[in-house]
Amino acid sequence: MLKQKVIHYPNLKTVLIVEDVLKKANELMTREDLKKRLPTKIMHQTLNVILQYLEDSGKILDGRKGIIWIHNPSKKLGVAIKDGLEL
Repeated sequence: MLKQKVIHYPNLKTVLIVEDVLKKANELMTREDLKKRLPTKIMHQTLNVILQYLEDSGKILDGRKGIIWIHNPSKKLGVAIKDGLEL
């Protein structure tokens, strides 16, 4: 994580809300689009902390063009990746 002074840490409810919106989106979205889709207002810095956590845990990709959900909890996919051959 980035070493920055955090004024307000998110609670679990807020993290779950952001996760849910990103999962259901199924498309690339900007931070502003994400803020508009959230049912409650959230501070920009708090959103950044949540997005950094989700990216570090491998659930999202956060790039210049936007944010997208990439996590797939499928056990079959995990086994295929683990047992697959790299060419």
